Amino acid sequence: MPIRALALGRNRNRMTSNMQPIVFDTQVRRRIRDLVLRVIDGEAIDRASLLWLFSLREPRDIYELLIGAYQIREAFHGRRTFLCSIYNVKSGGCPENCKFCAQSAWYSTHAPRYNLVDGEEVLRVAKEVSACSVGALALVAAWPTLTPELLARLEPVIQRVKSEMRLELHASLGMINDFHVAARLSELGLACYHHNLETSPRYFSQICTTHTFQQRVTTVRLAKDVGLRVCSGGIIGLGESIEDRVELALMLRELDVDAVPINILTPIPGTPMESVPPLPPLEILKTVACFRFALPHQHITIAGGRPQNLRDLQPMALIAGATGLMVGNYLTTLNRPIGDDLRLIRDLELELVDSLGRV
Repeated sequence: MPIRALALGRNRNRMTSNMQPIVFDTQVRRRIRDLVLRVIDGEAIDRASLLWLFSLREPRDIYELLIGAYQIREAFHGRRTFLCSIYNVKSGGCPENCKFCAQSAWYSTHAPRYNLVDGEEVLRVAKEVSACSVGALALVAAWPTLTPELLARLEPVIQRVKSEMRLELHASLGMINDFHVAARLSELGLACYHHNLETSPRYFSQICTTHTFQQRVTTVRLAKDVGLRVCSGGIIGLGESIEDRVELALMLRELDVDAVPINILTPIPGTPMESVPPLPPLEILKTVACFRFALPHQHITIAGGRPQNLRDLQPMALIAGATGLMVGNYLTTLNRPIGDDLRLIRDLELELVDSLGRV
């Protein structure tokens, strides 16, 4: 026998004798697969089952969960993948005290502060993202509540972009407590209103005390009442428990929102959360997958904090059940080049679509 073959044989024997047998928990695997089939058949996952999925700890079990989430994604959404972008039309000086936010006037951060930008600048940004196959641009303003007066200032900008671009226009302009303001947004031709719940009802007071969780729920309901699509999700990594994530997912299901952005905390120097440790990437992917089990019909977008927290595992978010990526820069932090995300989608052989829609 050749010397090289003898050496390989000895190495193989040595490796085999030192390796522990891989033992898969077939009960866990069967339960995950059973939940996948039940969700695909139209059954809403119950709280206890969702909490069990969130409690999975072993990497091999989480991998099974990701596979199951992708099967649900494919059953309800196929390979469709949607890109959106945001643009900060008014930055800083927000009187709310959300502990994670760089734009809160309560904290000393390096976030830029400026008043409403002009329509020409917004149009330039809209053309840039449209040229990169982005399906929607959301205009974001650091206003606590959208009043008729504030909306009147923004109307010319919205009308300018709507008249010159086929790009879907979304908005995130603060809380809404006036039906007529919500109705006017719909009349202006906005496709979608964005307003996050941020976290569970129980944990909300731990991250913000200047307004209530119920005010955010009211905003979501008003937007839906006037026929706007609603994009609402939250931030993970705020110190919340897995029970809080379960409650957030179930609340979003109860509100029947159309799209769910999942943000991952990027600690901002100067805010109370500047020293919060980051979530492990596998924990983030597990959360995305669990949200897919809870929200099979909704589009799930991986939004702020993606490159900083998922790092080399960013493509796995789309395998874990997400159907969209927020691309381009965020409000006060940087993202990676859009071209990298377009290549990611091509490499996964997913289908890029230009409209959010609803399954």
